[in-house]
Amino acid sequence: MDWNTPVTDLPGVGAARARALARLGIATAGDLLTHYPRDYEDRTLVSAISQAPGDRPVCIHALVADPPRLSRIRKGLELVKVRAVDGGGQLELTFFNQAYVKDALRPGISYVFYGVAEGTGSRRRMTNPVFEPEGAARFTGRIMPVYPLTAGLSNNLLAGLVGRALEGCGDQVEEILPPGLRREQSLASARFALQNIHFPEDAEALAAAKRRLTFQEFFLFSLGLALLRRRRDDQTGRVLSPAPLSDFLSLLPFAPTGAQRRAMERSAADMVSGKPMNRLVQGDVGSGKTAVAAHAAWLAVKNGCQAAMMAPTEILAQQHFRTLSDLLAPAGVRVALLTGSLRAAEKRTIQTALLAGEIDLLVGTHALLTAGVEFRDLALVITDEQHRFGVDQRSALAAKGTTPHVLVMSATPIPRTLALILYGDLEVSVLDELPPGRTPVETYLVGEDKRERMLGFVRSQVREGRQAYIVCPMVEEGEEETTASLKAATAYADDLQSRVFPDLKVGLVHGRMKPKEKQAVMAAFAAGQLHILVSTTVIEVGVDVPNASLIIIENADRFGLSQLHQLRGRVGRGKHRSYCVLVSDSRNPDTRQRLRALCSTTDGFQIAEEDLKLRGPGDFFGSRQHGLPQLRVASFVDDMALLTQAQDAARALLETDPALEQPEHRPLLDQVRLLFHGGAERLN
Repeated sequence: MDWNTPVTDLPGVGAARARALARLGIATAGDLLTHYPRDYEDRTLVSAISQAPGDRPVCIHALVADPPRLSRIRKGLELVKVRAVDGGGQLELTFFNQAYVKDALRPGISYVFYGVAEGTGSRRRMTNPVFEPEGAARFTGRIMPVYPLTAGLSNNLLAGLVGRALEGCGDQVEEILPPGLRREQSLASARFALQNIHFPEDAEALAAAKRRLTFQEFFLFSLGLALLRRRRDDQTGRVLSPAPLSDFLSLLPFAPTGAQRRAMERSAADMVSGKPMNRLVQGDVGSGKTAVAAHAAWLAVKNGCQAAMMAPTEILAQQHFRTLSDLLAPAGVRVALLTGSLRAAEKRTIQTALLAGEIDLLVGTHALLTAGVEFRDLALVITDEQHRFGVDQRSALAAKGTTPHVLVMSATPIPRTLALILYGDLEVSVLDELPPGRTPVETYLVGEDKRERMLGFVRSQVREGRQAYIVCPMVEEGEEETTASLKAATAYADDLQSRVFPDLKVGLVHGRMKPKEKQAVMAAFAAGQLHILVSTTVIEVGVDVPNASLIIIENADRFGLSQLHQLRGRVGRGKHRSYCVLVSDSRNPDTRQRLRALCSTTDGFQIAEEDLKLRGPGDFFGSRQHGLPQLRVASFVDDMALLTQAQDAARALLETDPALEQPEHRPLLDQVRLLFHGGAERLN
């Protein structure tokens, strides 16, 4: 067996299990070995029945005293009851819906039972324990890994498969860290780390394995980002001529904030420097990122070049098109819109004009990446909502020019330290001031008991001429397991229209609708033809309805803080006093703390810091489409000290071997390319 051996070669893995493993990204023995546990259970504590603590699970060695009894209580509920004994007590075991236990446990045989022994004294109870024959224990008496799972796979099955893969090819793990670095950082060997991350000998071995793998991930991550940045610094960019900032500011209908001016000045300095600009402009909802992008586009066009702006949705692309057309038309900038919903003839007209240089700024969706879109002279690429595009998509658009300048924008506030790590190949501009005139949104947390009052508030807002959003976390009943506790958008919209607000106009928009249907509903809401818009999170990005003064977010505990903050940014965009109501009956103290944090501040960066502490960095990116490597062990929240050490070590190594060309560093370079998979060509 080797790391490339298919999982179907392992005993017990047929077609169905192979499909289940594939859902976890596991196709080979090597994939199994890098599918690390998400948690661990300490099953090393052994106790007699009478001495077992009642507040934590333990292993109890006991003999099955009677034949197991199977009872069918009602349809869908079966119980197996068993009595087991040791020298000083008896244990009543109950198994729910595990009929196989009746034949698996045999009287007169001793087993190890792992679970919580309820009750006190010598007569105790245990429900659904893990059990194994005494003397043949594989999953008790040890620290047990707990793996991320999917339907059709049990933890014991996955642990067994990992064990077989370790036996078969664990010794083939490559030692990629230089010996001197391992000694300097006191790091365990690769073989020890792999064995003990899955099946730790003890707590100390687990800590050593985690430290080795965390350091290695951060080290490779830091090397990759440094190589990307160095590659960029070695490139020659388009040298544009400067233009007075005051000329552009005269086009704006408002005075820019200090943060906006700084971002404009820095992006202009990038574009005239002779190096390709690679700048992230991140700022809160309404902080004025579009004006910064407009300035960069204006500067490119002033130099006789073209610019492109890519947005993740048609709605957002149309909004940018309108804003930029209005702003830049007085300066003679010709702006066009290209989206997938245009007719073929319209697309051809735009493509012809673009190649002829008759379009200065092209705004669009992924349609900009299609083969027929060719620029006469593309000098600037702007992407909005950066985390919704992979690095490869950004690169595909940039490839339509000759080392064009790149400006990426994100309305997801990220703590600056994290932004510098995650976007290590970009310069970062933070817009941390809101333009004057933005209305702060008042935020409230309410439970189900306040629903009637809340619906009355919706009606009073509509009576005053305002509009309201109501956001639900799913589309249809049955979409998730906990459907009883969730408001399905479709059913909810029907109920609001037919029963609660029959005299008002209620619209519905969700991600499964066709783009044209979605646009029609959004346009009707923006035009004031709908009073209430029931929606899933598709309104998170790119809806600008100044007349909307209220947003209600159902099951708010289902969303991350940063996402809730994004949703809240849909209101407060006009002159009207605005409100955000978070609906949740969750009693979980951490959840309540998160939601109260949102009620207490409208500062997106403060919220992002709180979200980072409570949930970790994954929440900023949802399904991780930002193109950066997935870290399997390391955490940006818990391992910051180790990250700093790894960054220092990466810098020191690159000083001695800037391109990792020395033979002993070749495995490192291969691993960096693998970690940044899909972007290997950028590291060649």
